[in-house]
Amino acid sequence: MASDNFVDYVKIHCTSGNGGGGSTHFRREKYIPKGGPDGGDGGRGGHIILRGNKQLWTLLHLKFKKHIKAAHGAHGAGNLKTGAQGEDVYIDVPLGTLAKDGETGEVLFEITEEGEERIIQRGGRGGLGNNNFKSPTNQTPRYAQPGEEGLEGWKILELKILADVGLVGFPNAGKSTLLSVLSAAKPEIGDYPFTTLRPNLGIVSYRDYRSFVMADIPGIIEGAHAGKGLGLRFLRHIERNSLLLFMIPADADDIQKEYNILLNELKQYNPELLHKERLLAITKSDMLDDELKAAIAKDLPKIPYLFISSVAQQGLTELKDLIWKHLSHD
Repeated sequence: MASDNFVDYVKIHCTSGNGGGGSTHFRREKYIPKGGPDGGDGGRGGHIILRGNKQLWTLLHLKFKKHIKAAHGAHGAGNLKTGAQGEDVYIDVPLGTLAKDGETGEVLFEITEEGEERIIQRGGRGGLGNNNFKSPTNQTPRYAQPGEEGLEGWKILELKILADVGLVGFPNAGKSTLLSVLSAAKPEIGDYPFTTLRPNLGIVSYRDYRSFVMADIPGIIEGAHAGKGLGLRFLRHIERNSLLLFMIPADADDIQKEYNILLNELKQYNPELLHKERLLAITKSDMLDDELKAAIAKDLPKIPYLFISSVAQQGLTELKDLIWKHLSHD
């Protein structure tokens, strides 16, 4: 799927429906010449509702649909008839979608469950009919309540990928290759920086019909937290991962330094990310003998690590075991 089909941020203008006005009506029957008030209430204006859909992975369908309007409620009528509600508008969004106020940036809610529904713009209430205002001192109220106006305003929808494991590494660290080998995902793979231009998700099968979701986050570079490279656009997806798997090639000039740079980018973006569990995979290590591995291991960061090769299929079973061990004890 084309990389420009991945949209994880949209701004939409939402206008909910006005409530219908209450009715000022009196009973008019042949044998009741002075019937009392029987004006019905107005119908509620239509809501705009977000709904979780696990089949979606992008906000692309909203990229060119900036203005969304719900229907107005109908006015009340005689014989205590309540006006019809304005039709609600449902917007399907991927799981992991955050809704924010477009003016203040305040987080309103997030959609994380299939079929979950949350109102992002509430329709106006219907006005009360004159039947509601009769009293011992006023048996024939000649007024009714107007419907409440709907609301309008800009809303921000921001997608944060939901995955158990996030792959963190510089461009060409082997993240896409690992994902393609461990799952049925088919990310674009190449030998140039930023081959991956959108997050890719893959379901990794484990023993006894168990599985976990792995996300290939586009390559981070030094300065990503300040917007360099692909920058802030993709760092937010890491916030949803339970476990971070750092991937550094065996032929890197300084593995510890590379790890520290990656860690610092996460820290600068959001210090809370440092509280997530971390594992380290030394990739492209099929050409290393035991002596070289031992020499490299002396200078590795003090977190669980493995030497792997996606192409040669080495260390992958052990990697899945290690990942599952850390995911299952949460």
